[in-house]
Amino acid sequence: MDAHIELNRKKHNLYLILSLFFLTNALLAEAIGPKIFSFDKVWGQWFGNPKFFLETFGISLNLSAGVILWPIVFITTDIINHYFGRKGVRKITFITLALLIFAFLAFYLSAYAPPADFWLEANQKDDQGNPLNINYAYKLIYTQGMNIIIGSLIAFVLGQLLDATVYYYIRRLTKERFIWFRATISTVFSQLIDSYLILMIAFYWLSNWKLEQVIAVGTVQFIFKMIIAVLLIPFLYLAHYFIDKALKVELLPDEVKA
Repeated sequence: MDAHIELNRKKHNLYLILSLFFLTNALLAEAIGPKIFSFDKVWGQWFGNPKFFLETFGISLNLSAGVILWPIVFITTDIINHYFGRKGVRKITFITLALLIFAFLAFYLSAYAPPADFWLEANQKDDQGNPLNINYAYKLIYTQGMNIIIGSLIAFVLGQLLDATVYYYIRRLTKERFIWFRATISTVFSQLIDSYLILMIAFYWLSNWKLEQVIAVGTVQFIFKMIIAVLLIPFLYLAHYFIDKALKVELLPDEVKA
């Protein structure tokens, strides 16, 4: 009986840790999403040619900063799926959805709260002495693209549920083997949904983008996220090692995972 209680305690703690890590990355990905960065310039800092992708492939890699963290979210989904099944993924997905909506409501209300006069006066100029409207900048960051928020939340839920389902069935076919394969394939399906659906909702249906623009930007983001997901595979195996050996958490029966 004591061993059973100890095992349940370890499983509970494991689910709590994974869920907090999942939630933190999802929230951070949404919060930093308005920043668009140039991977071309990052490449130039590393290798000295900031126009490599434009000259080689005819495209410039300008990406949302949130794209960096979303593969981590989906890899964490695979780990939760492995140890707690689809029910565990669905549970944390809808909890995260509710908390993201709450967070965005907090961002929105704070952005439109009347600014204090001394705060405006203390931040009238930037580091170079240029005029700065800090309240406008704050509001712009936290309310930028409400369409993006709507598209992101819808794509997040659908991507999560698809990831969990694909991972589950591939796991049944591979019989606990090839962790890297089922994690990668499930991420491919989920990222296809996430990369294109958010752009379709935010910029095609709710804005004025052309379909070709959606496909072009979505393709770049999908490829970028898949590269990161593949690079994270060693960390996926490392996580399984520590969970299986250090925490000694047993897998739940397949019928519980359904």
